[in-house]
Amino acid sequence: MIRRLLTLSAVTLIALLGSCGGGSGDVGTAVCTGSCTPPATVTDLLTVEDVQRIIAQAANEATARKQPATIAVVDRVGNVLGVFRMTGAKTTFRISSNRGVTGGLENIDILPDTFAAVTKAITGAYLSSNGNAFSTRTASQIVQENFNPREFNQPGGPLYGVQFSQLSCSDLMRRTDNGSVGPKRSPLGLAADPGGLPLYKNNRLVGGVGVIADGVYGLDPDITDIDQDADELIAVAGTIGYGAPDDIRANRITADGRTFRYVDSESLQSNAAQAPAFATLAGALVTVGGYFDGTLRQGVSFGNAASGFRADTGPFSAQGAFILVDSNNQNRYAVRDGTDGQLKAGEVTTIIQEALKVANRARAQIRRPLGSAVQVTISVVDTQGEVLGLARTPDGPVFGTDVSLQKARSALLFSLTSTAAEISALPNANYLGAGGNPVAPYRTFANYISTTRQFFGDPTMFANGVAFSNRAVGNLSRPFFPDGISGTEPGPFSTPYSNWSPFHLGLQLDLNYNAIIASATGSAVVGCTGLSRAKNGIQIFPGAFPIYKGSQLIGAIGISGDGIDQDDMVSFLGLANAGKILANGIGHAPKAMRADTLAPRGEGTRLRYVNCPQAPFNDSTEQNVCEGL
Repeated sequence: MIRRLLTLSAVTLIALLGSCGGGSGDVGTAVCTGSCTPPATVTDLLTVEDVQRIIAQAANEATARKQPATIAVVDRVGNVLGVFRMTGAKTTFRISSNRGVTGGLENIDILPDTFAAVTKAITGAYLSSNGNAFSTRTASQIVQENFNPREFNQPGGPLYGVQFSQLSCSDLMRRTDNGSVGPKRSPLGLAADPGGLPLYKNNRLVGGVGVIADGVYGLDPDITDIDQDADELIAVAGTIGYGAPDDIRANRITADGRTFRYVDSESLQSNAAQAPAFATLAGALVTVGGYFDGTLRQGVSFGNAASGFRADTGPFSAQGAFILVDSNNQNRYAVRDGTDGQLKAGEVTTIIQEALKVANRARAQIRRPLGSAVQVTISVVDTQGEVLGLARTPDGPVFGTDVSLQKARSALLFSLTSTAAEISALPNANYLGAGGNPVAPYRTFANYISTTRQFFGDPTMFANGVAFSNRAVGNLSRPFFPDGISGTEPGPFSTPYSNWSPFHLGLQLDLNYNAIIASATGSAVVGCTGLSRAKNGIQIFPGAFPIYKGSQLIGAIGISGDGIDQDDMVSFLGLANAGKILANGIGHAPKAMRADTLAPRGEGTRLRYVNCPQAPFNDSTEQNVCEGL
């Protein structure tokens, strides 16, 4: 079992637990339950000595396995603290789902090993929190065509498409600027390749470690077996003394009656106590352009202004919210009027406040201990996709920050009457394959629109004002329609299953593809899609709704950080409750305009608009809380 480093004094631990709403948790379990606001003076962070120890332990295991590796360590907000390449390690890797697929990102083999290691480390840090510890193996389980993978006739993974978030081209994610303010971008988004794990000190998330040794950046297509994965085992060795508390690991958390995977094995061939001194390791620190300058550095403490995340002292302080700040400790997304003259700052404030109130009552799906409140990020945008306000609960996973904005912009984008024309005018995705050689694109963007119109039997689709939630957008983006039903045709935004993989999804990846490749080759251009309203890309799993005033589209709200039904509920009820308070016509689209009125192909299978969880609140026995709204 991975040992944990427990250095808090009893007095400090009691004080920390006492800061949590509803105070709970034994030593070794999550400390945040509900509206817990970590003190701004918390000093839990990775020191340079910690980074050296983590790398040395991982390298020791790699040596024992005779598989030299590249090892990266990041802090909770994505600052790269160290990247070490062992002597003899592969300097490039190949992207492959092992499904024989061509196109998309499949078979690209010209990217540096450091990108894979950093992406895995960021994934381990960003998907986790003080209440849940997820790994890149967990990520693999939740982004495939069925949940669980190979459980045929089951819906797609709950976070299907999340791998294309945190992108370098995002206008929300920060670039390296010799500062510590996050959240920082990731070279390849989020990884589904085992070998990325979160790091903890004093039972608090402080970062992640990522490893690549085998030269393949892939996923685990079969979770029914137990792998002895070199990348993962080397990463496990790195976490000795910094491992996630047992009670919050993915294997203690369920969704839809299924348990998540954390690691397949901890059968190490090395002894961490005998790891060599960092200075004696065979290999060297390596620079990673735009991410790491070659000098080991200390991480930052999450929740302090230096991390880019701190407690709000403004309109959301009563809800215990956190905000994003810049290097001058100023709110990056202070509430403002819409740039289109529609939503007003006071209305945005009410919408976010009401969503926070729902979140603080709601029962979490992916957190321990049971009965914890959900932890999410909330974004509101205007009809130009501009951020009008962003707030989050204190311990929301960092990945949800960018994803909440992607979701809001996606619900907006596909509800506009100009979407068909804007997407049709985009240039093709310029696929690369092995050796960087061009590969024929799957389809043009104009073809995505024409295929969708054929799918609905409606030549005006995405120009007719139908209101699309992100759940409905996701219905169109899976390799089967209805979702998960084997042998059916793909949704019009997806590639056919015969040539589908998580690295060749369809529209979502194609919109981002050229920017992903440009960023990987050094471009610093901000903007992922060529669409002004979707600068950080689109997202295709639930948790967002367009905002209307009467029948007029005026913006959108997006939520991310917990289970998809919880994300749906917080955004749906938050907006509905705000509408009741504002009493000026602001709220959800009229029911007759919503995408769940559509039955593609005339077969009677309607799109879904919203799905709220059973027994959703910790403080009541209410059911069917979204019914009739």
